[in-house]
Amino acid sequence: MTSLDMHIHTMSGKCRGLLCAFALVLLLATRSFAAVVVIDAGHGGSDRGTRWNGLSEKNLTLDVAKRVETILKRNGVTTVMTRRTDRAVALESRAAIANRYRNSLFVSIHFNSTRLTAIKGIETYYRSDRGRKVAYTIQQSLISKVSANNRGIKRGNYAVLKHTRGTAVLVECGFISNKAEASRCGSAAHRQKLAEAIARGILRSR
Repeated sequence: MTSLDMHIHTMSGKCRGLLCAFALVLLLATRSFAAVVVIDAGHGGSDRGTRWNGLSEKNLTLDVAKRVETILKRNGVTTVMTRRTDRAVALESRAAIANRYRNSLFVSIHFNSTRLTAIKGIETYYRSDRGRKVAYTIQQSLISKVSANNRGIKRGNYAVLKHTRGTAVLVECGFISNKAEASRCGSAAHRQKLAEAIARGILRSR
């Protein structure tokens, strides 16, 4: 082997090493992404959720969840729905669905209410450090897309957050106890905006 051949062989080995290292970085980075997004439409069936101003939470959550799923699928994301119809699903069962997947992101969709009907706005809950980052990304996306009071992100002990082993967040899309906000949430166009913002936040968090 000539000195030139030896130099080429040595450089080739170094390149292979660099390529292997680069491939490992890519693999580790990929593992940090959510392989599956589990979309949870809150309530359902006999569990109607909150009801104000002619709106039922269980119907609103299912509508937004389906819209989020459509957008994510269009962007090549694997999705799973905890429910596709108006049926009751136990809280533990919702978390169990997400726990079937080793690397998943669980996003639970809800609408809010309070007897203090002047209160309005959007807020997102989390429980883990990773959940906090995702909650922040989704919340920021919602506020930038939808003109609403920013109630921020908060740590919560909701059952679906506690029992989900992977990353999990819960989004409160607005107070239907507030007449003006209820009017907006009752609009299909507004729910589409909510879905687009949630989906964009999910995509950015991945």
